[in-house]
Amino acid sequence: MWKIDPWTVYSNVGDAAVTLPVAVVCAIWLARTDLRLALRWALTLSCAMLPVGVSKILYYAWDISLPLADFRVISGHTMLSTAVWAVALALQLKWWRLPAFPGIAAGLLLGALTGASRVHGHSHSVAEVLVGWVIGTIAATVFLHTALRVDYKPFRAVWSTLCLLAVSTLAYGHTAPFQDLIEEHSAALKENTPGVVCALSRARSKDHS
Repeated sequence: MWKIDPWTVYSNVGDAAVTLPVAVVCAIWLARTDLRLALRWALTLSCAMLPVGVSKILYYAWDISLPLADFRVISGHTMLSTAVWAVALALQLKWWRLPAFPGIAAGLLLGALTGASRVHGHSHSVAEVLVGWVIGTIAATVFLHTALRVDYKPFRAVWSTLCLLAVSTLAYGHTAPFQDLIEEHSAALKENTPGVVCALSRARSKDHS
C-alpha cells in the first residue's frame, strides 16, 4: 500500500523549487495594489536568502564552519519555508477578509516542521535549521508589518488562492539546483580567489598612486 512520508512532504514544501514560485505568485498579486509593496517583498526575501547563500559558499569553497555548534551552513529549506509560507498564508487570509494570525502561525509551524525534516534526514544540524527558522521569521515579520496594514484593491480572493494552489501543486516534488551549483563551482572559486585578491590589490595601488 502506498504510504506518504510526512518528513519528505515537509522537506519538499521548503524547497526553493516550490517556495520561490509561491513567492512570485504573492508578488504578482501584491503588485495589483502597489508595485512598491511587491518590490519590498522581493527585497526582503532576497536579503533573507543572502546569508544562506554566503554560508554555503564559505563552507563549500573554504570549509569555514563552527564545529562546536555542528554548524556548517544555514538551512535554506527552513528559511524559505518559514518566510514564504508565513507570508503567503497570511496574505491569503487577509485577502479573504479574515484574521491573518492563523496564517502566520501555520507558516511558522510549517517552517519548523521543514527544519525538523532536514534534521531527521541528516541534511542539517539543529543549530543550522534554528538559524534558518529565525531568519525566515524575521523576514516574514518585517514584511508583514507593512503588508497587513495596506488597504488592498478589491478583487476576488478565490483567484489568488487558486493560483497559489496550482503553482505549489505543479512545483511540488521538484528540486532547485542552487546547492549543486554552489558545490560545483566552489572549487573554482577557491582556486581563483588569490587571483581576485591580487587584482583588487593592484587596482587599489593604482588608485592611490
